[in-house]
Amino acid sequence: MHRPEEQSVLLRAARLDLAPRSVVVADGVEYGLARLADGDWRLAVLAATPEELHGFAGERSQHEGHALLVGPCHAANAAALRARLAWLQPRVLGLQPSAGLGDRLGLATPGHVRAVRAVGGGIAPIFAQQSIREMQRTGRTPQQVMDDATWGVFAEGWRDGFGADADHLKTLEDVEQCVAAGYTFYTVDPGAYVDDRAASADPPELERLFAALPWDALEDRPADLLRRYADLRLELEGHRVALDQVAARRAAVKYGRAVAHVARMYRHLLAVAGDRPVELEVSVDETTYPTSHAEHVYLASELQRLGVRWVSLAPRYVGRFEKGVDYVGDLAAFEADFAAHAAIARQFGPYKLSLHSGSDKFSIYPIVARQSRGLAHLKTAGTSYLEALRAIAHLEPALFRAIYAFARQQYPTDRASYHVSAELERAPQPEELDDAGLPTLLEHFHAREILHVTFGSVLTARTSTGELRFGARLMQVLQRHPEEYARHLETHFVRHLQPFAAVLHHARQGASGS
Repeated sequence: MHRPEEQSVLLRAARLDLAPRSVVVADGVEYGLARLADGDWRLAVLAATPEELHGFAGERSQHEGHALLVGPCHAANAAALRARLAWLQPRVLGLQPSAGLGDRLGLATPGHVRAVRAVGGGIAPIFAQQSIREMQRTGRTPQQVMDDATWGVFAEGWRDGFGADADHLKTLEDVEQCVAAGYTFYTVDPGAYVDDRAASADPPELERLFAALPWDALEDRPADLLRRYADLRLELEGHRVALDQVAARRAAVKYGRAVAHVARMYRHLLAVAGDRPVELEVSVDETTYPTSHAEHVYLASELQRLGVRWVSLAPRYVGRFEKGVDYVGDLAAFEADFAAHAAIARQFGPYKLSLHSGSDKFSIYPIVARQSRGLAHLKTAGTSYLEALRAIAHLEPALFRAIYAFARQQYPTDRASYHVSAELERAPQPEELDDAGLPTLLEHFHAREILHVTFGSVLTARTSTGELRFGARLMQVLQRHPEEYARHLETHFVRHLQPFAAVLHHARQGASGS
C-alpha cells in the first residue's frame, strides 16, 4: 500500500532536505530522495527494523527507534527501489498516444514529468530512451539510462506508468543488452538493409536485385510474392493504393532485406525476453527516399505474414525531418502523405505512426494528432540537451560560449551521421553576441543544428591532461541548478505535447456528448 507524502512523518523529522514529491510510504517503509549540501542526491529509507532495509546500500543509523539508511543513487539502489515500488518499473504502453522524451545527460526526467503532468492525462510517456548510437557517443550504457530515468521518476513521484525505449537497435547483441536492463519498448532500425537502388534500377537490374533477395529468410518465393501484390488495389478511407508487378518488385527490393532483419530481431527479442511483456516499433525513417504508400502496404503485409507484431511504425515521410528544428517542406503535401499512411496503419493494425527526429516539429504536430486520430508516437531526444545548453547560457555564459565555439569546430565531422543542412558560415560567431544574447543562438536554425549534433564531442572532449573539457562542468552546473533546467524543459515540452493533448481532449468531449 502506498500512502501520500504527508503521511510520511518520521522521514521528514530526520531533517533531510527531501524532494517533496519523492516521499512515499509503502508497506510501512518510508522512502524519499534527499539533497546534500553539495547538491548531490541520496536515497533515504526509513523502516521499523534493520531487516527491512535489506537490498539497499548506504550509511545506517537510528532515528526515533527506527532504522534509517542514506545511500547513493547508484544502480544497486535503483534496482532495489524498483523491486519495492512497482510504479518505478517501466511497462508496455500499447496503442495509447505516446511520447518518447529522450535524455542524453541523465538529468532531464524531472522536467519531462512536469511537462506531461502540465498537459493532463492521455499521453503515455517514455522516460528512459536513448539510441545505442547516442549511448556510444556519451559513454553511457542501457542500464545507466534506465537508472537515471528511475531516479527522475522517483524524485517527481510519477505513479501513472511510463515506458522505456531501447531505441534504434541494429543487432541481436543490442537487444540482449536492453532486455537485461529491463526495457519494454524496442525500436528496431533496419535502415542498413534498405536498398535505395530500387528507386532508379532499370528493368534488368531490378529483376536481378529481386531474384537476389534472401528468399529463405523471407520464407517466400518470387512467384508467390508477385501473385500477392501484382494486381493489388486498395481503397482506404478515400485513399487509393495500387501495386503492379513493377511496383511490387521495387517495394520488395527496397525493403525485403529490412523485413527479414526485423523478423530476425523480433524473434530474438521474444526469445530473450521470455515471459516479460515487450512491444516493438519498426523504424525505416533514416533512409534517402520517402516510404510510398504502396511500400507501406508491402511492409505491413510482409511483417504480418512473418508473424511480427508491432505497436508503432516510423516510415520515411515526405519533406525533411532535420535535428532540432521545425519540419522543412510543404505542409499540405505532408498532410496528404501522412493521412494516407494513417489510413494504412488503421487498416493493417491498428498501430501507431511514429515521428522520429520528432522534436521541435511544431508546424506538423496538429496535422499528426488530427490525421492519426491519436494513434501516434512522438520521439524526441536531442532537444532536451539543447534545453540544458539554454540553462547553461543563462547560468554560465562563458561556459556556453566555449561550448559553442568548440561545436563549430566539430560540426564538419559530427554532421556526417545526421540529416542536417546547417551551414557554418550562416551561424553567428561566438564573439558576435554579448552574454545576454547567447540564448538566442538556440532559436537560430544554423546555430541550433550545430549545437544539436555535436553533443557527443562536447560531452566527451578531454584536455591534454585527460580531464573532461566541458562535460563535467556542464553536469555540475545543471546539478546545482535542477529547477532552472526543469523549468526550461517543462516549458519546451508542453509546446510539444499540447497539440496532441488538445486532440485527445476534443475527442473525449465528443464522446461524452454523444
